[in-house]
This record gives sequence, structure tokens and C-alpha cells, in this order.
Amino acid sequence: MTPTVRLQREPFDAGAEAAKLARGREDIGALITFTGICRGTENGEPIAALTLEHYPDMAEAEIARHVAEAANRWSLLGVTVIHRYGRIEPGENIVLVVTASSHREAAFAAAEFLMDYLKTRAPFWKQVESKSGKAWVEAKGADDTAAARWDKPPGSEAAE
Repeated sequence: MTPTVRLQREPFDAGAEAAKLARGREDIGALITFTGICRGTENGEPIAALTLEHYPDMAEAEIARHVAEAANRWSLLGVTVIHRYGRIEPGENIVLVVTASSHREAAFAAAEFLMDYLKTRAPFWKQVESKSGKAWVEAKGADDTAAARWDKPPGSEAAE
């Protein structure tokens, strides 16, 4: 399996990316896609946009490390992770995770694992732009709790 990991400013087409991963493959029995989309509110306040900052080499390496860990934990046949950076307006895609496996359990678990880690450990910083100005978004405890469930040794998950 050769995963795809891309960080880019430009919008992406989630359907086209999923189709590209599965094209010509007869070994894939499950293809799971998750697309994170910019909401129009943050903490109940309308926003104009969010800006994602990152360290390019560090972010790509960290994402690739987690993709490799997912491939170690589950029998994956393909993975695509695309994460945008820069200014993103409400309704625009932010992140895409596509996982492919012979069976749905592995594909679902790997997609959840990757998103939990992208939310908590990938070196991205989010700034929200609203009428009251710009503010950096703090990490959420709920995201850390979700990611902590994966701290078990590989192979100990129920859904493999």
C-alpha cells in the first residue's frame, strides 16, 4: 500500500479522490470517506472564515507516521489524507480521510483513528475570523479523550 498524504491550499473533490483510490481495484470491499467541512459558526457566533497554519515538513511527517500506524493496526489496502491550510470559508472542505480495506470494520476504525489523531496531534493551528476579530481556537478536551482510546497496543481493538 502506498498512501497519499497531501497538504494544500487548494480545494479538493472528495468524490474524485475516493474514486481515484478505488479505481481498478477488485480487492477493496470497503471504502470509508470522511470530509471535514468549515462550519459557519464557532461557539454560537457566525464566522467569516478560519485560517489554518502549519509547519509543512513536520505536519506531513506526523500525518504519514499516523497513516503508517493505522496500516500496522488494520489490514488496509489504501489511505488518502488531504488537509488544507490557509484561509477557508464556511462550506469549504478542510480535511479528507479515505480508508480502503477488504472489510468495513478495518476501514471504519482506521478512518476514526486518523481523524482523532489529526484533531489532536497534527501540528495545525486554527484561527477564527468573526465580527469581533480574530482568535486562536483552543484544543478541546473531548478531542483528547477521543484520541486516548487509541493508546492501547495495536491489535487490542475489538473492530479489526
